[in-house]
Amino acid sequence: MLVDVVKIKVAAGNGGDGIVTFSKVKMTLGPTGGSGGRGGDVYLEAVPDLGALRKYRTQKDFHAEDGRAGRSAFRDGHRGEELVLQVPRGTVAHNCATGASFELTKVGERLLVASGGTGGKGNFLFRSATNTTPKRADPGLPGQTAEIELELKLIADVGLVGLPNVGKSSFLNAVTNAKSPVADYAFTTLEPHLGAFYGVIIADLPGLIEGASEGKGLGIKFLRHIERTRVLFHFITATSEDPLADYETIRAELGAYNKALLEKPEYVFVSKADDVSPERMKEIVKSLKKTKRAVTPLSVFDDASLEAAKAILKGIVI
Repeated sequence: MLVDVVKIKVAAGNGGDGIVTFSKVKMTLGPTGGSGGRGGDVYLEAVPDLGALRKYRTQKDFHAEDGRAGRSAFRDGHRGEELVLQVPRGTVAHNCATGASFELTKVGERLLVASGGTGGKGNFLFRSATNTTPKRADPGLPGQTAEIELELKLIADVGLVGLPNVGKSSFLNAVTNAKSPVADYAFTTLEPHLGAFYGVIIADLPGLIEGASEGKGLGIKFLRHIERTRVLFHFITATSEDPLADYETIRAELGAYNKALLEKPEYVFVSKADDVSPERMKEIVKSLKKTKRAVTPLSVFDDASLEAAKAILKGIVI
């Protein structure tokens, strides 16, 4: 199961305490207390693993290492080790307290979400001409804490949209090495699946239904993923009683969620073309001309129609 929204709590490491010590060596008496080490920072790092948020379903609290206390003989404490939490590329991190948000869009990109506390000064740093035996050392400061909501929004070149069971998964499997589940019933696809066609990333998104923008069906949970796609491939099954109504249903849901989705380049595919007669297909294509989109009949069992779809994919500039 794809996990695409989680909340976690992070705590950076506390700074180590400075200490008070003096040299016991004759003729070198004086303060020798070292300072505490800085606490470890907490980072988010983008990785290509789409399921990287899954581990945060059960573990919610994360703490970086504290800085070590200072030691004698002018030795400062070791800095706490930083904590790096991996998230999928395309994750938006929301700071629940400040409302600030940041997107991690590139693999390897890092975001500092909590800074480690500064280590306290040891008594060596408080020496002066008027105070040759300082007995003061500062405690380390606490590290920052934060509650972070991690929201995954898939980044893909092409998003496959349509009602349930219209052949999106079959198409993805036919043109890429993806293994999206396929069956003859609605909502076979319960989470997004990705495939690559010569560098063009294709996202197979679960089918939408009327009212999806209000949370019905799989609803808003997957509408958010459509926001990150550059081009839409809109699938309508040839076996539908009213293909134009199906098209308008999906467009209405996209617009209700975010009107910007209606401005994306869109190609219409009439899937399962082998299930209807050529005459019926002509009627469907004619009715869909009202969409003012390029309409392409498609069957995953017909090489010619697949090649037509591949030609469109090849024309998409990455």
